[in-house]
Amino acid sequence: MATKKLITPEELDNLVSVGNPQISPNGMQILYTRKCVKDSVNHTTIWIAQTKGPKKPKALTTGGKDGMPRWSPNGDQVAFIRASETGSQIFTIDMDGGEAQQLTNFKEGAISEMQWSPRGCCLAVSYRQTEERYTHAASEIRKENKESDPPIITESAWYRLDGDGYFGHARFQLYVVDATTGNYKNIWKKDTLGFFSYCWSPKGDKIAISTNTSKNALTDSRPTKIVIHEIATSNNTILPNCTKGPKDAITWSPNGKYLAWAGREGDESTYSTENLELYVANAAKGNAKTITSDIDRCLMAVTLSDTGEVSFGAWIGWTPDSNNILAKIGWHGEEHICSIPRAGGKFKQLTSGNAIHSIGSFASDGKSCAMMTGCATAPPEIFVGKVGNAKITTKQVSFENTKWCQEHAIATPKDKWLTSKDKTKVHCWIIKPPKEAKQKKSKPSVLQIHGGPHAQYGWAFFHEFQCLASSGYTVVYSNPRGSKGYGRDYCGAIRNDWGGADWVDMQAVISMMQKDKNINAKNMGVMGGSYGGYMTNWIVGHTNEFRGAITDRCVSNLVSMGGNSDFADKEDGYFGGNFWSRPEDRWRQSPIRNFGKVETPMLIIHSEGDLRCNIEQGEQVFAALKLRGIEARFVRYPRSTSHGFSRGGAPDLRKHRLNEILSWWKRQLK
Repeated sequence: MATKKLITPEELDNLVSVGNPQISPNGMQILYTRKCVKDSVNHTTIWIAQTKGPKKPKALTTGGKDGMPRWSPNGDQVAFIRASETGSQIFTIDMDGGEAQQLTNFKEGAISEMQWSPRGCCLAVSYRQTEERYTHAASEIRKENKESDPPIITESAWYRLDGDGYFGHARFQLYVVDATTGNYKNIWKKDTLGFFSYCWSPKGDKIAISTNTSKNALTDSRPTKIVIHEIATSNNTILPNCTKGPKDAITWSPNGKYLAWAGREGDESTYSTENLELYVANAAKGNAKTITSDIDRCLMAVTLSDTGEVSFGAWIGWTPDSNNILAKIGWHGEEHICSIPRAGGKFKQLTSGNAIHSIGSFASDGKSCAMMTGCATAPPEIFVGKVGNAKITTKQVSFENTKWCQEHAIATPKDKWLTSKDKTKVHCWIIKPPKEAKQKKSKPSVLQIHGGPHAQYGWAFFHEFQCLASSGYTVVYSNPRGSKGYGRDYCGAIRNDWGGADWVDMQAVISMMQKDKNINAKNMGVMGGSYGGYMTNWIVGHTNEFRGAITDRCVSNLVSMGGNSDFADKEDGYFGGNFWSRPEDRWRQSPIRNFGKVETPMLIIHSEGDLRCNIEQGEQVFAALKLRGIEARFVRYPRSTSHGFSRGGAPDLRKHRLNEILSWWKRQLK
């Protein structure tokens, strides 16, 4: 038997990421996106798999920038988005054969979502037109005239988003596009931020839109309402008697009588320490009520990974009889599909195992579905599912990474529960180097800390962790307080108290590492990104137990970050006070405050295009270390990268980052 290969940064070029599974109306085929590295760049195409029989999946498109496939209601056409330097357009392809045809002729801009009408005559599309001065055509004219790029001018606090860039005053608006001519009509342009969700009624005569039109929408989700748009008359009515708070992932019941959405009461967005709950309302009379208030679960407990796009959003579906609602719920490092009675009551978990499950769409029978499932030892693959009363039975239909997994030495994590000094139970995972790795007598170990902080680590495949394990490092990761997946109080324990309960839990993890016979307590490193970078900075300011540290896209100063992130901190919100005249709470929780004590050598990784955690956060860390004579290395990635580029950025830079990480640990961990 051939020796299995060790996993290296360069193996990114051989991994395939799948996504957006969509089942045909007859349940016989599933469309999905397939992203791989081709000619050193990310190449995304649409593939089609059969749900029955031995046929292998095949490519439906070859453009390299195609995504968001959607079946027409009768299954004879597929619509998809094709991106280019002059914006995104909708294309359609006839399933009887032929080439893809461009349907729309939008001006330069972006498309964030599209849905076929149940009647098949049109599509509802969320589209944002680029402001004229920032278009590709305007840029070309400036180059020709040897003119500089224009300044970004805004009078709105909402003018940029990490991964999306600077869009100024442009907003996503809702359009209805004729499926034959491509002609389009704007039906909703009042959303303040462009974050609305929408869905068609089963008859295709109405669209429900969850929207916030308040001028204070950036800091207050309470005015979010449900608007019912009638296609024939263009009349808009507001659904009455709905709670005041965010509303997302709106979904119409198959019988047309009910609407369901993810939400809560209060002024915060869907991302919060509070649970995102499941609401149901009468589609005509409103009278919304939560049906999960007695269930301590959050509809937005996201499991982090670097082998797929991470979406901080809820997913909701219905059973065909409209009596039960399906939702994806993250818990203890897993993600499962659960069923909840429409009237409320106990929920059933329909999937099982140490895995991450999601549903893309349903066939016409309302039971067959397109799914995506992954685990800690294999990247996600596409499955066809059958929803029953007690469970979802599944069958794998894509095998994009099967051979890769068979050929490589993948280390299997084991989980354990620790008890911190205040008796809190903390979930932890340990990945030991595979037997194929060269065993190091020095028993080095790396503690990884997740971002968010309101997300979770768990049973998802992490190429970065596997690279470390293949290089001989024991990898430890955990979900300290502040993480999702362990209840509302567990998540809310660090609200306005970063470096409090989370640090107590991290000390329990560090103590466990020091006692582990497979780990050399004097040869440990610590690293993390985003909030994980925050906690890395906090740890080195409070202990010298680690020989080295890596702080990636970090938070170091909560005072300065309050105004330089794409989401500015409002006064007396998540953190107490404000960042201009009452910064005491933010400064108390800022790691940079303790950098006079830091003795740990540090690698600082940051992106100049990071709009979530501005690069000045990393600059402060580097400056403090160099001024004090502490060993430090600063790796700055270009403006073309963003906060999440380690998951979906340019392949050459992702590999460069991983090699910098491995080089640093080789240098620090003897």
